[in-house]
Amino acid sequence: MNRQWYERVVSLREFKAPILGTLGLTIGIMSGTANAHWAYISNEKDNTVSVIDTETNEVIKTLDVGERPRGVILSHDYTKLFVCASDSDTVQVIDVSDDSILFELPSGEDPEQFALHPDNRHLYIANEDDAIATVVDIETRTVVSQIDVGVEPEGMAVSHDGKYAIVTSETSNMTHWIDTETQTIVANTLVDQRPRDAEFSSDDKELWVSSEIGGTVAVIDTETKEIKKKISFSIPGVSRDQIQPVGMELTDDGKTAFIALGPSNHVAVVDRKTLEVVDYILVGRRVWHMALTPEQDMLYTTNGVSGDVTMVDVASRKAVKTIKVGRYPWGIAILPKENIPG
Repeated sequence: MNRQWYERVVSLREFKAPILGTLGLTIGIMSGTANAHWAYISNEKDNTVSVIDTETNEVIKTLDVGERPRGVILSHDYTKLFVCASDSDTVQVIDVSDDSILFELPSGEDPEQFALHPDNRHLYIANEDDAIATVVDIETRTVVSQIDVGVEPEGMAVSHDGKYAIVTSETSNMTHWIDTETQTIVANTLVDQRPRDAEFSSDDKELWVSSEIGGTVAVIDTETKEIKKKISFSIPGVSRDQIQPVGMELTDDGKTAFIALGPSNHVAVVDRKTLEVVDYILVGRRVWHMALTPEQDMLYTTNGVSGDVTMVDVASRKAVKTIKVGRYPWGIAILPKENIPG
């Protein structure tokens, strides 16, 4: 092999070096092979979770789970994967080390999204059909509280300091602030039509809430519970009714927000200092949710209608890879490389 050619390939950081395939060498885009992780993708129509190795960007295994899996998150110690099996009315807890289902949690009816408290013990679950939020103690596997919220609760978030749990109610167009000490609602913020996702900034000073039918994202001041700004979107050649904000990701450095815009098939890039849209990234069909890698150099999007995941390079804001998964991928969680079993 020509050593000079090899070094040139590495320096260009191409996704794969085909001539080197016999040696099993894969060059990662931008981030390199040192940042290989596992991405867990819930597939609504297949009742499965696909696992992507981000070194090869291929599905390495598929896990059978309950009916209509949607929300997926990892425990804070990365030993367990939680899956909202919405039509099975349960949350399944999977051992990351061997993919076995350890137990199921009493979730209430139709769990869709959930959020884990920083104590790694209390799980907050949105129950769309019952207009409640269920709080489950993972260690005892019991319900410790059920909180009445608005109609069709969907989004869930817990602040990094553990003070607040957030529920968004689609039909009531409300963001509910739950005090996690008392498990009671202490404030409500009215947002635009059909709020879906909620995300706290890393310093907990802001709460971002996406409104799917309203077509906006509300940036809310955590202290006052009031909206600082509503962000709207406009994509050339795309009708406004197709621009439907759903999943969001905020970078830890406070600079950037990524907003999945549903059937527009785009992700918006927002400058968090100016709260203005600076770019749109074309991804797969009906983009639902997203996750950043731990290094926050790559963004993975789940595209429901096209049944795939798009890999986006954060620095260049370009889609660089499409990965086929199951039918109607919805949620995503990323396991850091140091926690991969074996």
